[in-house]
Amino acid sequence: MKQIATGSMDSCVMIWNMKPQMRAYRFDGHKDAVTSVHFSPSGHLVASASRDKTVRLWVPSMKAESTVFRAHTATVRSVNFSGDGQTLVTASDDKTIKVWTVHRQKFLFSLNQHINWVRCAKFSPDNRLIVSSSDDKTIKLWDKNSRECIHSFYEHAGYANYVDFHPSGTCIAAASTDNSVKVWDIRSHKMLQHYQVHSGVVNSLSFHPAGNFLITASSDSTMKILDLVEGKLLYTLHGHQGPVTCVAFSRTGEYFSSGGSDEQVMVWKSNFDSAEGSGGVRLQHKTSSSLQTPPASSTARFPLNSHPSVLHSQTSEPAEHFHRQDSQSAAHTQSCSRSGSHSRANHSHTYKTPSISSSSTHRTQGLQQQPRQEESQSHASDGGVPPGLANALEHIIGQLDILTQTVSILEQRLTLTEDKLKECLENQMEIGLHLQRREEP
Repeated sequence: MKQIATGSMDSCVMIWNMKPQMRAYRFDGHKDAVTSVHFSPSGHLVASASRDKTVRLWVPSMKAESTVFRAHTATVRSVNFSGDGQTLVTASDDKTIKVWTVHRQKFLFSLNQHINWVRCAKFSPDNRLIVSSSDDKTIKLWDKNSRECIHSFYEHAGYANYVDFHPSGTCIAAASTDNSVKVWDIRSHKMLQHYQVHSGVVNSLSFHPAGNFLITASSDSTMKILDLVEGKLLYTLHGHQGPVTCVAFSRTGEYFSSGGSDEQVMVWKSNFDSAEGSGGVRLQHKTSSSLQTPPASSTARFPLNSHPSVLHSQTSEPAEHFHRQDSQSAAHTQSCSRSGSHSRANHSHTYKTPSISSSSTHRTQGLQQQPRQEESQSHASDGGVPPGLANALEHIIGQLDILTQTVSILEQRLTLTEDKLKECLENQMEIGLHLQRREEP
């Protein structure tokens, strides 16, 4: 993975370089919160959407050059590149979906059948279709060429915050405000799977590139990994303190990133492919806490938690492994600007261990037809593990989950204490400077 792009309530776009010793880039240009970011397929461009009613196209380099797209008349909620990188689709509170050319940087056409805010719009893998979700409780499929709505899926209990195509292009998944995740077949127009695994609003989701797994992010502070073949919940991930607002797999699925209202972006490493044969998924997690603020005139390698409130993240094409086991700590504010200098040294490093718990739910129809074992066989006996040992292991996992959450809370309190101490020291320095100036003749 080379880079991660994030957008936030602080109105800026951040590009995090995962290669050691490389700086992060801060892009200022939007006049209000950034609601969505997306890398082009080549990774050479980043598109961002904002509450300032504009879309910007950035070159992810030190120059921070951008082009502004103006056509929406309200907050732009979503931006997405087509698979060939030639077009953009945007969704807005003005109830429209708009399609743009990337190279000519011109508006092409609008799709106008939604009757309320449009939360999300995505291209299909073959670029022929567009899917959109709206507060009018519908998910609409559009034919890009004819510009017509070919089908509407109805959400009766809520509306879909986020929607995306399966890598095969044959179905879509929707993250709903009724705390559920639904998978729909776009050919038969039938619901394939329905997951009620979250206790809060589901804000985002991302398919693993292989198409066998789906990860979801929720306001209940957790992420869930779903096995789409078996139709069950595999893992619950604890790491964020507060709502998890976004999640995105890298292009190969080796990594995924998540952002939350706790002002942190977390990078996770997965090995789904190597674990499929053994029936398990192992996850590693890297993050840092903010303890120091770089000078306002510096270009710092900011940590992955420096946005006041991260709304969306997007990983670029993974060509580099994430070698470092930690990130340099620093916090940025709206007044930070880029120059050629480095941030202050002596950054502190903090390691957090996420809580990962596994569980299973009722099985639903799978996306791929595979031979199944008899339902009467227990999960423990499938792997040849005695039931007594399986129960003991399950109890240990539960205790570890509680212990991990306790440690996470203690770390959060320690961070708050350190922030308070830092604030006190800064205030004392300001008072000292003020007194010194008064004493000067």
